[in-house]
Formats: sequence, C-alpha cells, structure tokens
Amino acid sequence: MPEIKTLSEFIVERQADFPGSTGDLSSLLTAFRLAAKIVSREANKAGLMADILGAAGNENVQGEQQQKLDVYANNLFIRMMRTQGAVCAVASEENDDIVHFDNGGRYVVTMDPLDGSSNIDVNVSIGTIFSIYQRISTGPKATLEDFLQPGSAQVAAGYIVYGSSTMLVYSTGHGVNGFTLDPSIGTFCLSHPGMQTPVDGTIFSVNEGNLYDFSPGVQHYIDSCKKQKMSARYIGSLVADFHRNLLKGGIYLYPGTQNAPKGKLRLLYEANPLAYLVEQAGGMATDGTTRILELKPTELHQRCPLFIGSRSMVEAAMKGG
Repeated sequence: MPEIKTLSEFIVERQADFPGSTGDLSSLLTAFRLAAKIVSREANKAGLMADILGAAGNENVQGEQQQKLDVYANNLFIRMMRTQGAVCAVASEENDDIVHFDNGGRYVVTMDPLDGSSNIDVNVSIGTIFSIYQRISTGPKATLEDFLQPGSAQVAAGYIVYGSSTMLVYSTGHGVNGFTLDPSIGTFCLSHPGMQTPVDGTIFSVNEGNLYDFSPGVQHYIDSCKKQKMSARYIGSLVADFHRNLLKGGIYLYPGTQNAPKGKLRLLYEANPLAYLVEQAGGMATDGTTRILELKPTELHQRCPLFIGSRSMVEAAMKGG
C-alpha cells in the first residue's frame, strides 16, 4: 500500500523551505484546512437543508446578491483567521472594508470565501480562493497599503474546490501541490504533488454570451479556437474552470467588455492568487497586455480582465489568435 502523506505532515515538512520560520504561516494554512472541511460539510448538506440554500436577501459590495452559504463561509473563514493569531486583518469580497484583528499578526489575507455561489442551488462545483501577504505597515493596525501590494509580493495563495471531492490546492512559492479530503478519516491527503499545467491545451473557457462585447482581437481568438475544434467548457464557477484547465491544459478568459472595460473579476481576491498558482505550475496570467502579478492595485475591490492558463494559449489570446 502506498504511503499516505497528510496535509499537516506536508506543511510541517515544508517549514524547512523558510529559514527562521516562526510557524505562523503553517498555522494559517492549518486554519484554512479546518475551515475548508466545515464548508465542504455544509455544501454537501445543501440539498437536505433549506436554510443553506437560496439568497440571503443582501447584496455585497460588488452589487451581487449574496447567497446564504456566502455569508456562512465568509463569517467562518474570518473567525478562523481571527482565532489563530498570525493574521492581523482580512479583506473579503463580501465585505465593504478591511476586517481588523487586534493581535499584532504578521500577515494579511484576501479571499473570495465562496466563488461560484450562484451554483449552490443547482449542485455545481463551487470554491474558495485565498491569498496571503506579509504586512508592510508598522502602525498599530494594518492599513490599506498592506493589501494594495502587487501580486508578486504574495507569500502564499491557494483555492479549495468543493465538487465530487473536496480539494485544497496551494503554493508558498515552491511549486503547487493538491490535497484531497478523505471523508472517511476527515483528513486532507496529498493527491497531486508538484502540479504542472500543460504548455498547450484544447479547452477554452469563456462566457460566449458576451462575445460581441469583446474586442475584435478576443473575438478572433475565440473563433480560432472553434476552427481548431477545441472544446468549449464554461461552468460559471471560476475555481472549477481554473482547476480543470490547470490539470488538463486550457485557457480561461474573462476579458473586458464595452460596458465593463475593466472586466468583472477582482484583482485581489481572484486574479492575483490564481495567477500566482498558475505561474508556479508553469502557466501564464495576464490582463490582456500585462502580467497580472505586476499590476499595482489602487483599490480594495479593483477589477481586471483575466487571461489565464496554458502559456501558449494565453500568448495566442494576447495576440488575437
């Protein structure tokens, strides 16, 4: 029987990658692990528990209708971050402003606590996206400056996908590794070590309902994908689409449109962490002209276009096919 390595064991082993480490980052990743198991449990019960399904009756700062599980996941992850001391502040897609903790923690966290939440009611995969930065301000509380760092300053990033199985995928800048939750023992186990995305692929993921609002170059690229008989796969859950393309090879596009030239996706909560991961796995992420990790954020909830996936496909999309 092959040896099983748990996420806890892996995190402890990888502390050696960071000379002088205090263990705070390991503690933080452990908090995400526990929260992921709880959200996974609740998501799997959604069809049985009416109080989890449906809208919460509120809109978030993005103007999007919050789902009940959105609110639950957001509160849970914030509570987990607060209790383990390494994080001094959190910025969430679901909150207008920064959530401060008075604990002197070394890190700040940005997150989309429940990506693709509109799919909850129809049993389609959803996810969590997170990003970790070292605090750079020196005052008594974290400041906006701590969150408006370029994506290249991330010390770790990851996502959790809640689907046919629950997987946690993360990187601390030393490659990408994936862990699958074994429900029989309640433990994440290493299932996808050293993940590398193919240089090329045959899948393109884009909301073609917006096709005629895209730039001529993007329209031309999508047309060229069809002429090459590539597979169109678009779930409407960024984590699920990204995860599939990371494993199989492909490109995910959410370009700007005539009405939304900056696109829809959030730089801090979605684009930066996934760009960090895809680059660690050998892929590429741009806003159509500039590497995502080089963009300097100016707003907490800033949006940006996103072209992400296999390197050759992203390069072709930037050239318009």
